[in-house]
Amino acid sequence: MLRQVHALEHATVWVLSESSHSVNAGTVSRSLSTDNELLGGMSTDQGFYLYGQVDTVYLRWSVHQALQRITEGEWNLAVHPRCGTNLSVNMLLTAGLALGIHLLLPKGPIEQLLGLGLAATTAAHLAPDLGSVAQQYVTTAIPFNLAIAGVTAIRDDWGRPAHFVRVSWIE
Repeated sequence: MLRQVHALEHATVWVLSESSHSVNAGTVSRSLSTDNELLGGMSTDQGFYLYGQVDTVYLRWSVHQALQRITEGEWNLAVHPRCGTNLSVNMLLTAGLALGIHLLLPKGPIEQLLGLGLAATTAAHLAPDLGSVAQQYVTTAIPFNLAIAGVTAIRDDWGRPAHFVRVSWIE
């Protein structure tokens, strides 16, 4: 279930990011824009938190839109370039390559430092693509069994605006 919630979180961020919005009298007007880097999320098995300033009515519409689009075949919405999975993959690759180079190169400090730089550079180059693959096959799943139970505006521990999108499991 967590993988499905994670995919819905990503899809919601995509829907929110692809438009600037205004909600007037139940209608939503949209215009194309870039990824909103001020949005962040965290998934749980009961739903996901969305951090950043978003109108609750527009978020409610966006979550439903995201669920509909992802279950109707827009599976690319499940993968997001700013996902923490990419950071984890990058750290794992850097550590693995650094260890491998440490064992292969001579033990001199210059060689080891150059090896660490090579490992970090290689990991940074490979991580976005491998992170996307990890998201696609490991950390997300298409949410065919989810329903949106509600969207609640909250404040985090530091008083910043956030929302919790509660989901329920469909048998």
